[in-house]
Amino acid sequence: MRIFSVNARYLIVPIMSLLTIGGILLGDTYTWLGVILFGVCTVADIATRNIHRRADFAPDGRSYGVKYFQYGVMYFMLPVFITLQLALAWQIHKYTSSASEAVSVMSLLGATLSAALWAGLGIIYGHELSHNKKEGFFVSRLIMALSGASHFTYAHVYNHHLDLGHEDDPATAPRGRNVYAHAWHSHMGQSHYSYDMEAKKAKRQQKSFINLNNRWLVGYLFSLPTLVLFIWAGGLWGIAAILIIWGISNFLLEALNFMGHYGLIREEGKPVEHRHSWDNDNIFTSWFFIEIGRQCDHHVRGETYFWELDDVKGPNYGIGYFQLFLYILVPPFFRKFVQVHLDHWDQNYATEAEKNIAQEFNRHANLETHLAR
Repeated sequence: MRIFSVNARYLIVPIMSLLTIGGILLGDTYTWLGVILFGVCTVADIATRNIHRRADFAPDGRSYGVKYFQYGVMYFMLPVFITLQLALAWQIHKYTSSASEAVSVMSLLGATLSAALWAGLGIIYGHELSHNKKEGFFVSRLIMALSGASHFTYAHVYNHHLDLGHEDDPATAPRGRNVYAHAWHSHMGQSHYSYDMEAKKAKRQQKSFINLNNRWLVGYLFSLPTLVLFIWAGGLWGIAAILIIWGISNFLLEALNFMGHYGLIREEGKPVEHRHSWDNDNIFTSWFFIEIGRQCDHHVRGETYFWELDDVKGPNYGIGYFQLFLYILVPPFFRKFVQVHLDHWDQNYATEAEKNIAQEFNRHANLETHLAR
């Protein structure tokens, strides 16, 4: 029974993604089901903000997580997300065809926003599989390609994890930057990293940059079928829909990066430690996001299965990701909220060298902190 409960609790996103697909296929007001479910999850996250948990292990130290089941679910999410886009494309096609009277603008908007939100939330599986060195890495690229971000898999592993807390890591938001600026900077920065990596490889191999071994280029080609599908489905309406999906899904991805690392600093040349990420052990966040909030442990043990990541007493906001997401959408409010936590990190986690770097960042961002007093 314990094995069942530990593995089943990570099925929230798969179940809600399937419900969202059902709502889009049913049409009419049902297309808003995905948006409503997102709201329900936000309420659940806030309601459980004071419930924190650790990983579950048997008395002999073995994990209750079943590897083949969890990987089966993650692989299953690829056709789920493809079906999500097919369902939306079908609604767009009906709207732009002779059957347009069967689909209203409001129902089409609901279908687009629902698809965008759950495509974005589904990126958590692309993240998890990017740490698999076998077929999982390829599946990760395909999942990310559905959101136009196949470059993420290489940049995440070789840039973000190696350069965490440095200016060289575009996914680490420096103090003073808001999530809107960060989303653009991080997305383009990671894409540029992957581009530069492939350009250097082509130069070493004395090949043209345009070749089928160029992982940056091929990654974007993986997104081409999605683009073609939506253009076929509705022309300009289809293009508008896919741009909304890609925009929202990538914004959600970068929001996760923002929440996991905002304002934290690592001295150059020093190893990544638990204190260089924000941890999150809120129960609903943990189950919904398949433990992606365990950033402290994840960045020290990058290839550890998500169900084995645990509380390592790292810095913690104390609230779940859905609630925190609402905070970061209002930069002045988040800035006031996070300053207390940055002060605590500066005084209790930072080394002397990191405190000096923090003071410089604080001055640059015009932040009033205890260190400066």
